[in-house]
Amino acid sequence: MNEGRLVHIVDDDDAVREGAAILLESSGFDVEGHLSGADFLESVANCKPGCIILDMHMPQVTGLEVQAELKARGIDWPIIVLTGQGDIGIAVEAMKNGAYEFIEKPYQNEMLLATLTDAFDKFETLSEASAKVAYARSMIAKLSQRELEIVRGLLAGLPNKIIAYELDLSVRTVEVYRANAMDKLEARGLSTAIRLAITAGVQPLEERKG
Repeated sequence: MNEGRLVHIVDDDDAVREGAAILLESSGFDVEGHLSGADFLESVANCKPGCIILDMHMPQVTGLEVQAELKARGIDWPIIVLTGQGDIGIAVEAMKNGAYEFIEKPYQNEMLLATLTDAFDKFETLSEASAKVAYARSMIAKLSQRELEIVRGLLAGLPNKIIAYELDLSVRTVEVYRANAMDKLEARGLSTAIRLAITAGVQPLEERKG
């Protein structure tokens, strides 16, 4: 179930890092260990995306600083924060900054595994949604300005005659642009074009008042 799911363990404590790696690998996760926050930041650009188990108390670069730097670089992989008992304030700050969850040391193995599984489920769902948006935007980007205006009219539920009026075009011209747009969007029907437009965030054409 966890095959192909990669966990980055960022902790300067060898025992904690190695113990977590043994647990996760025995549960089917792939694991990459990082000796420090600085080490992880240096290599993250070449790392495969995955969940991050991030210790808060590390020398040179703290967990909060690692989290802030990842955010600045646009890396939004789920972060599970490890804190010592009594570090609730740091954990809360990490959560406010977007961490998925925090776990106090010493943690229960079952809790860590359950939290990771939940984080991956959410991450993969968001990744799939992001991929759909990126695809829709790439398809919409193929359209000329006029073709996009026609699609916006369709998105507003307007018939060709009204779209023609709103854009000061002939109905025949609207039909031609509409056919071209459908071809570029590889749409077998109007519903496909509408779905792509909605996913890409296209705004409906507004009718002129009066």
